[in-house]
Amino acid sequence: MTNPADLADLTAGELVAGYGTGAFTPAEALAAIHVRIDAVNTSINAVIAEDRAAALQAAQQSAERWAQHKPLSALDGVPLTIKDNLHAAGLPATWGSRLYGDFVPKADEPPVERLRRAGAVFIGKTNVPEFTLQGYTDNLLFGVTQNPLAPGMTPGGSTGGGAAAVAAGIGPLALGTDGGGSLRRPAAHCGLFAIKPSIGQVARAGGFAQILADFEVVGPIAKTPDDLRTAFHVLAGFDQRDPRSSAALAADIPFSRTPRIGYFNTLGAAPVDSRITHASENFATALAAAGCRVEDTPTPFDLERVNAAWGTVAAAGLGWHLSQHPGADAAIGGNARATAERGRALSATDYLNAWDTCTAIRAEAARLFDGFDLLLCPTTAALAWPAAEPFPPLIDGRPAGPRGHAIFTAWMNVAGLCTLSIPVATTSDAGGIGMQLVAAPGRDRALLDFLATLPAAAMAPRRTIQG
Repeated sequence: MTNPADLADLTAGELVAGYGTGAFTPAEALAAIHVRIDAVNTSINAVIAEDRAAALQAAQQSAERWAQHKPLSALDGVPLTIKDNLHAAGLPATWGSRLYGDFVPKADEPPVERLRRAGAVFIGKTNVPEFTLQGYTDNLLFGVTQNPLAPGMTPGGSTGGGAAAVAAGIGPLALGTDGGGSLRRPAAHCGLFAIKPSIGQVARAGGFAQILADFEVVGPIAKTPDDLRTAFHVLAGFDQRDPRSSAALAADIPFSRTPRIGYFNTLGAAPVDSRITHASENFATALAAAGCRVEDTPTPFDLERVNAAWGTVAAAGLGWHLSQHPGADAAIGGNARATAERGRALSATDYLNAWDTCTAIRAEAARLFDGFDLLLCPTTAALAWPAAEPFPPLIDGRPAGPRGHAIFTAWMNVAGLCTLSIPVATTSDAGGIGMQLVAAPGRDRALLDFLATLPAAAMAPRRTIQG
């Protein structure tokens, strides 16, 4: 019999196995997670809204289905959290902003709807930076979120609350979004797995304005490759409300067990923490030992070009959105206000030039996969930094700007590629280190299947790098 106190630390797969044998019920698992929230959330500030009565009702209904051996899916009864920029009926959706401080949506967005139909139990909503445009997690409504692996340090952003929740045992899964690395970097800082799906794999409709356009996609954070794959299979699929989701219908071809992988761990003169470089070399070596053909390759993109296009779309999107809310500037924080001001100063020509650049970047990225099956690079350039600071001003002892920690992630969003973040090491003082495996658009399922069969991916997180 599993100790009830340990249920909060089980993976989604372990919970479902226990439900199936009758060792414990979804209601008991939820109760353990509520005990965990009460014990740790005051310290880490990951969960910012709950409806315990609704969650308990969902867990009891799941328990009845399991008792009848009729679960709805491989996530039936699994408790999980939802990022605060996604709409879930009956739970607040504030987008981390006082502008939406009293908003409670009446309908689910498609990914949330799919999870609800699959029988998942919604623990609550997780904290985000305002409008999910920052790489740390803090806002004027709820305050700062801490990294459970590194007290006092950030879990990253913008899915920082979700990653912190999973790392602390507040649900084995978190649903989040990734517009420039917002799933992958928090997963790396918190020692977890995440996937940024390619465009159209997970349908979007309704919800808040998609100010990052199709750069932003919905995906899960998980403790294990198997849980990540299970969650993705529930989330992905065609939805007629989003024509882009027809991409999810395409068949995929599995990767070879010995794929050709292009590897890089620097981007020109941009600083990268030496512990991250060391861990990335170790992981590349482990992949080669597992039979992969790992080859050093030049940086496959122009960082300045990517950042310019991404920054234009983000600023213009926020500026446009807030222009529909007279007086909004008085309610929002300084970072959002400055971004919106930049956006309002842009012209239609600036915006279309950015999208013309994005189109070219997508064509160039597609050609890369004529020579490689996968690409491999670090997830972050910096280790976790103090939680209340928006970015680390120094990386490896050298000056870094606001996006210096995020140099390895935004290209995949602009290019529309599918990307995994894999935990490869932990540090004694600054959380986890992650590596990205990157594949061509539409190869999401093959990428997840490859990860699930890779011994090095399971072994690497046990390595600890001292500060």
